[in-house]
Amino acid sequence: MFFDKYQSKKDGVIRGYDIRSPKVKILAIVIMILCLLLVAICLFPAIWVFLASFKDIKEFTRNVTILPDKFDWSRMGETWKAFKFTKYYMNSLISVTGCTICAVAFNGLLAYGLSVLKPKGYKIVNGLVMWSLLIPGTVSIVAVFRNINLVGLNKSFVPLWLAFGANAFYVVLFKQFFEDIPRELIEAAELDGCGVWRMFTTIMLPLSKPIISVVAIFAITASWSDFLLPYLVLNGTDKVTVMVKLFSFKDTPTDAVSVLRASFFAIIPPTILFAIFQKQITDGAATGAVKG
Repeated sequence: MFFDKYQSKKDGVIRGYDIRSPKVKILAIVIMILCLLLVAICLFPAIWVFLASFKDIKEFTRNVTILPDKFDWSRMGETWKAFKFTKYYMNSLISVTGCTICAVAFNGLLAYGLSVLKPKGYKIVNGLVMWSLLIPGTVSIVAVFRNINLVGLNKSFVPLWLAFGANAFYVVLFKQFFEDIPRELIEAAELDGCGVWRMFTTIMLPLSKPIISVVAIFAITASWSDFLLPYLVLNGTDKVTVMVKLFSFKDTPTDAVSVLRASFFAIIPPTILFAIFQKQITDGAATGAVKG
C-alpha cells in the first residue's frame, strides 16, 4: 500500500498517526500528484529532445507525434561526425577539469584560512566573500573581460579556471564544513608541532572528502553548462566548448533536427553525473541552504 511506509514514521510533516485521518490521506495524495506533475514538466523537454533526435527533417516537420517512426541510432552518429563533436567534448573536458581543480584547491584554501587560521583582518575578507554572493556575475563581466585582455589571457582556458577558483558559494560550503571539525583535533595537531600547510594536507583534506566531492560535482556541472565567459574568451578559436558550439548554430544553415541532436549530446554528461551523484548534490544544496 502507498501509506504503509508512513505507519512507523515519527517525524516530518506527515507522521504515522497523522495518516489515520482521511483528510491527511487526501492531502498526501494531492502532494504526491503535484510532485509527479512537477517531475513530468521538468523531464518532458529532455525526453522530447531525445525522441525528436531520431527523426529526419521531413518526419520532424510533418509528424506532430512525440514518438519517431523508428529509432535509427545511425542518425546520431552522422550528426556527431558532421559537427566534429569529439573535439568540442575534449575542449569542454579540459575546461571542466581545470575548473574543478581550481574550485576545490583555491576555494578550499581560502575557507581554511577564514575558518581555521583566522589571521588578522579575516572578518573583513569573510564579509567581502559574503557580500560578493549578492552581486550577479553578469554585472562584472565587462570588467573581467577587459582585465583578461590586458593580461593577455584571452583565447585560453585559464580565465575559465580562475573564475571557478574564486567562487564565494564554494568558499561558504568549505568554510561551514571546516567549522564543524572538532576544534580539539586542530589544537592537538598544533601541540604536536603540525604546521599550517601540513595540517591542511594531512588533517583537513582527508576529513573533507564529503565536501570536496560536493564542490567538485557542483563545479563540473556549472563549468560544463557555462556559456557567457567561454563565449567571450574562446569564441573564434579552436578551443570552443560544447555550449559555445551550440550557440554558433544560429549563424549556420543547420536543420532543426541536427540542432536537437547536438543539444541531446550536450545534456548527456550532466544527466549521467546527476543520476550517479544525486545524493551528494542534494546534500550539498541542503548544506548551503540550511547553514550559513
